[in-house]
Amino acid sequence: MKKIFALILVSFLFINTYGQDEIPPQPITTGVPFLLIAADARAGGMGDIGVASSSDAFSQQWNPAKYAFAIAKQGVGVTYTPYLSNLVNDIFLGNLTYYNRLNERSAVAGSFRYFSLGDIELRETIDQTPLIQSPNEFTFDLSYALRLSDRFSMAVAGRYLRSDLKIQASNEDATAASSFAVDVAGYYQSEEIAMNDFNGRWRAGFNISNVGPKIKYDEVGQENFLPTKLGIGGGFDFILDEYNKIATNVEFNKLLVPTPKDFNGDGVLNSEDADEYNSISFISGMFKSFGDAPGGFSEELSEVTWALGAEYWYQDVFAFRTGYFNESEDKGSRKFLSLGAGFKYTSINIDLSYLFSTSKVRSPLEGTLRFGLTFSFGDEYDEY
Repeated sequence: MKKIFALILVSFLFINTYGQDEIPPQPITTGVPFLLIAADARAGGMGDIGVASSSDAFSQQWNPAKYAFAIAKQGVGVTYTPYLSNLVNDIFLGNLTYYNRLNERSAVAGSFRYFSLGDIELRETIDQTPLIQSPNEFTFDLSYALRLSDRFSMAVAGRYLRSDLKIQASNEDATAASSFAVDVAGYYQSEEIAMNDFNGRWRAGFNISNVGPKIKYDEVGQENFLPTKLGIGGGFDFILDEYNKIATNVEFNKLLVPTPKDFNGDGVLNSEDADEYNSISFISGMFKSFGDAPGGFSEELSEVTWALGAEYWYQDVFAFRTGYFNESEDKGSRKFLSLGAGFKYTSINIDLSYLFSTSKVRSPLEGTLRFGLTFSFGDEYDEY
């Protein structure tokens, strides 16, 4: 029963319940929501920030344009994130990433992200041999980054998505759903600037991610928007001396998905409204998402999440991180404080992070220790 409860909880992670006497602001739901989970411990330790942070092996999820500023020529990153660990022990998000900085101006990368919802035992009686089902979702993507100038780069990424959540026992014709998506990203990193008591460096980035057709499980079922998202961020590095550096970051994200609403104005959300919502194409939905909230501009602002994060490095060997993430209570109420640490020994990086919910809606990652391991090899580039 715990497995079935966990599956239902994951499927309806971003859905709230409201009274029928009014239509409150509606949270936006999408297909394959696991794409919104931070897959690496470094970003997780800074409040899920990664659009404008400095380049690392896991830039593929956040901003692949950062690979053009990578220090090591090549890198491999592996992460493991338990999910709903207080309920079950076999739901997890895993990620494998590889990048190669081809030369001074360009880089390529690929990653595989896998989300397992564990094994579910299905049986009609206690004595019956159970039927084991293993719902899962995964993505595979490739990216190419190019520096358009000494300080600015852009990247494109292509992504294949597959979601296999249907249970064969309830539908013999059940099949996995699939789609594809693209990302377009940019990244700016300034030269080191001499201040009075320290040196500094500016960073900025954007990423329009998961732009692609809606995902559908069968011919008669509902189509689900992908979690198309616009991320914009900025940061500044305080380079205090050759041993100490503090990187500060801020990031804003908005789903480029239309807001569910009462289209016919009858005061309730019904099947007609659902049909109208489902008829919106993913391209049209991206543009509508900037001005379709029933509550006007204030509700549009509530659909923007923000996060603050900081990272302290000592001798490029030990790192301490912290961050805070905020989402409106009407749009999901994800609010949490995160802590993280990193350790570098020669070409190996180890990252850990931990999350504390600050919302009445408890995070599925509450009490979870996220782990990441990076191997860097090849020549190093002098970016600083």
